[in-house]
Order: sequence, then C-alpha cells, then structure tokens
Amino acid sequence: MSPSRAASVSELLKRLRAAGQRLAVAESCTGGDVLSLLTAPAGASDCVWGGAVVYTADAKASLAGLARGWVLKQGVVSAAVTEALALGIRERSGVELGAAVTGWAGPTSKGPDPVGTVYLAVAGPYGCCCRRKQLHGDRAAVRAAAAGALLELLLERAGETVAGDGEE
Repeated sequence: MSPSRAASVSELLKRLRAAGQRLAVAESCTGGDVLSLLTAPAGASDCVWGGAVVYTADAKASLAGLARGWVLKQGVVSAAVTEALALGIRERSGVELGAAVTGWAGPTSKGPDPVGTVYLAVAGPYGCCCRRKQLHGDRAAVRAAAAGALLELLLERAGETVAGDGEE
C-alpha cells in the first residue's frame, strides 16, 4: 500500500472511531480490494464490520434483497443498484455506514457504459450518496482507482450524522 493510501485509510479509521461508526462494504469490480485496504492496519476490526464481494447479478440481488430481474433491468453497473447495495449491506449488517462499488474494470463492458465506468455509494444516517466516475487504464488500474475513489467518498462521509455534516 502506498504511503498516501495508507494515510487515507488511517484517517478514515480515525474518523470512524471518533464518530463511533462501523462500516460494511459491498464490492463488485474491486473484488475485495477495499476491505483488504481497510483491514491492513491493526485494530481495524473495531470499526470495520466486514463485507461481501457481489460480483454477479444474483449476488447483488441477494445482498440487497432485490429481484434479480430488477437488478438486470437497472444494470448491474448502475447508480440504482450501487445505492441499493450500500443500503442493503448497511441494513443487513446493522452498521452505521454501508458502502458499495460497481463498475466495468475491463477489458470489455457488458453494458451501455464504457470500460472504466464505476459507481460508488455510501449510505449512512443521513441517507445515501452515489457518484459516477470514469476511470482510465487497464483492468488493474481501474480496480485500484475504484478502490481509492470509494475511500475518498468514505472520507467525505465518515462521521456525518445528518445530510451536509462536514461539507463546506
């Protein structure tokens, strides 16, 4: 892990601890990379509950408690499904923050969006925030950038209790 990534993870864990918040993550295109980063520091278990790799439409539907047909209609890589995953893992784990990432890491896309399209969502006491990003590079680069982008969004949202906390 790079020094800057380690600093981001350390800051996120610090904010979660200070707010008394726990986090669960649903990962698709990152395949567990986000949780690997979050659990690298000793003591992360006091604020990282765990998560799931939801790589298929069936896994996404099961985790979020959705109909598989709805997931396919919305698109396995979409804002709606990513938000549902963040809300679903938050509810099922009983934690304060649920996060999710979906995307097309490549080498091909199976949807209308190009390779490098990712959706990131964080659900908390304030509701759910979802962002779309267009990342570039090969499969490994897109996966690493997607993990980093979710960490950035989590850093923005950790510690919030109502919409807008911590925003300028």
